Amino acid sequence: MTMTDTATKDFQDPLLGSNFKGYPRTQPPRRRSEIGAAGWNVLAGDLPLPLAILKREALEHNLAWMQARVREWGIDLAPHGKTTMSPQLFRRQLDAGAWGLTFATVTQLAVGVAAGARRALIANQVVSDEDLAGIQMLLRAHADLRIVFLVDSLAQLALIEDWSARHPASVPFDVMIEIGVEGARTGCRTHDEAIALATRLRASKAVKLVGIETYEGQGATGASEPDTAYANTLMDRVEAVARHCDTNKLFETDEVLVSAGGSAIFDLVAGRLKPALGAPVRGLLRSGCYVTHDHGFYKRMVNAVDQRLGCDCGEGLTPAMEVWATVQSRPEPGLAILAVGKRDISFDLSMPMPIARAARGALQPQAVPAGWKITALNDQHAYLRWDASEEAQAPVVGERVGLGISHPCTTFDKWHWMPVVEQDYRVSDAVAMHF
Repeated sequence: MTMTDTATKDFQDPLLGSNFKGYPRTQPPRRRSEIGAAGWNVLAGDLPLPLAILKREALEHNLAWMQARVREWGIDLAPHGKTTMSPQLFRRQLDAGAWGLTFATVTQLAVGVAAGARRALIANQVVSDEDLAGIQMLLRAHADLRIVFLVDSLAQLALIEDWSARHPASVPFDVMIEIGVEGARTGCRTHDEAIALATRLRASKAVKLVGIETYEGQGATGASEPDTAYANTLMDRVEAVARHCDTNKLFETDEVLVSAGGSAIFDLVAGRLKPALGAPVRGLLRSGCYVTHDHGFYKRMVNAVDQRLGCDCGEGLTPAMEVWATVQSRPEPGLAILAVGKRDISFDLSMPMPIARAARGALQPQAVPAGWKITALNDQHAYLRWDASEEAQAPVVGERVGLGISHPCTTFDKWHWMPVVEQDYRVSDAVAMHF
């Protein structure tokens, strides 16, 4: 086996061992593909806690559900890879039918390309010499690779043109104009600003304008009436710029890309991603968190999506990630300390939520009392509190507690690997992360 073959194998099927948290210290290292044959069960105590896990059936349901939605809407999916940064999950998304993958940085993009993606969006502005050179290097290495990134200013274009002038052998960059929202993050704030930029892009030899993009997620509230009005106003702006560019022949492509779609109100933009233009249009939805969903923020937001789509209860996206931890102390009445903290679980949108419990030695989880609540996190500790009326059901030292999360992105990036489990918490597979 050559050094290149070894590197490829280590990337696609890495060797996991006790140098990674969550891996049993009493077990020898195993390739990721061998984890399912080890016979481990999370609730049997075969793996050390805390441990973030993925539930296979929920993963597969979410992959199929979202792919079915975009087919119904007549658009394509380019899911955001920053959610998981997992080559194994990228492969599942592509195999399920995703058109390509989305990333936020060139470093993330390189991981996706190594995982097999051959169509990629960078839903961000690329401005540095190193990143522009990195894109060109990837394009040279993979003749079948397409990379598209965002532009939102003449200043950014000037940097790209300066780099290209110093590298005359480079190929033009495929770019999309980003339409932004006042007070939010990137993107052209006005129609005139976008049109002026489009005109300059068309005249530039350093780039080719291939589409229009926006991100609607920062305005989402979870209430259908204001979210619908907000999404429609934003997509009206996208369509107006796209029509101007089409009419004035500013696009340099056989197929115009129109893209939007976070993970909160994706249904409200999906129907607006294929405006009637003179050229064919490919609508690209970029939702990423759908693959695992969550028990908090996205569950609340997507409940509204389900209502708008008329989904029956349980038919929509399903939480696929849990983090299990041990009760390590009962230092005072009404308080238990769990051995899990900010190093292990997301807390940026809301505290983790107790969803299940399993007594020491128990192989089946049970529901938790309604009053259980995580009120604070330290680096390695979680504060679990409950109502005085629930004292008879209080947790005991050594018991295991399963936690749901808000925002899967910031839990994924705390782990190098996660086991994939069946309904009985038997480990059947694993994924690795490359943050």
